[in-house]
Amino acid sequence: MDTAIAEIERGGRVESRHAGTAVVVDADGDVVFALGDIALPTYPRSAVKAFLALPLVESGAAERLGLDDEELALACASHNGEPAHVAVAARMLGRAGRHVSCLECGTHWPTNADAAHALARSGGAPNALHNNCSGKHAGFICLACDRDEDPAGYIQPAHPIMREVTAALADVTDAAHGEDNRGIDGCSIPTYAIPMRALAHGFARFGTGHGLGRERARAAARLRAAVANAPFMVGGSGRFDTVLMQALGPAVFSKMGAEGIMAASLPEQGLGIAVKCHDGAPRAAEVAMATLLMRFLGPETRDHAVLRDLATHDIRNWNGLTVGRVRAAPFI
Repeated sequence: MDTAIAEIERGGRVESRHAGTAVVVDADGDVVFALGDIALPTYPRSAVKAFLALPLVESGAAERLGLDDEELALACASHNGEPAHVAVAARMLGRAGRHVSCLECGTHWPTNADAAHALARSGGAPNALHNNCSGKHAGFICLACDRDEDPAGYIQPAHPIMREVTAALADVTDAAHGEDNRGIDGCSIPTYAIPMRALAHGFARFGTGHGLGRERARAAARLRAAVANAPFMVGGSGRFDTVLMQALGPAVFSKMGAEGIMAASLPEQGLGIAVKCHDGAPRAAEVAMATLLMRFLGPETRDHAVLRDLATHDIRNWNGLTVGRVRAAPFI
């Protein structure tokens, strides 16, 4: 039987449960906490965007192109498509002398309702800059242009840029990334199913630099600093990652992915955390992650009010009455 990572309570009873997997690993790869099958191959989806941005920084391309904190944070982002996100993605493309037409991530309306409504009221229509992955893709284009590579087709596994960033994924997680475990992500780049333990280990290494080459470790530190300085770019209004990192700064690097996966680095503790809700529900992954952070962060941050708020979500009905809550399961 699957193990629950989150419960929904109503009227003093557990109404439903979300099954999942959670694991905490140190930078040496030793498991500190485990719940469920941590060898389970799982697509990390957008959780690993910062790993994909490592070559952009370690190659020197980011510095040569003058990418600032907002732009580097957006390269690691799954953003809401709010005006600031769109502007920064366009600015990144401008650094490379390119236009929105170069983006191969596809188009969707802003995921932030206010931004979507404002765009519709103005008579506008979404373009690829509104895609939650536009910053990541703009980063790929910047890297390609700095290397004098044609960025066209950069989403394909065989493209030189995609081969380079995939190699970075394999290096940081110490897990194989090949045809046999490859899928296609929502933004059309490859995504690779890897063990949950490997994902958590990768985040421990990303947070500490331990086990990474000198330049890769330096690039990881640069990306963490950029995100800590510009956390709004990583998600946006009301988003878990942004709210968490606005409150805790460099103490945590957190990144969600689609289908209920989340991962985090705790640099001071030297730990990486990975959580997967098996039914894909973000609400379960979020409360489980917040609860694990409260458990493993240092005493100066673990009792932060924001963490307590993120660890329990009230459920309200259409009259605004609080009728229940989402909370981590007792095993967490």
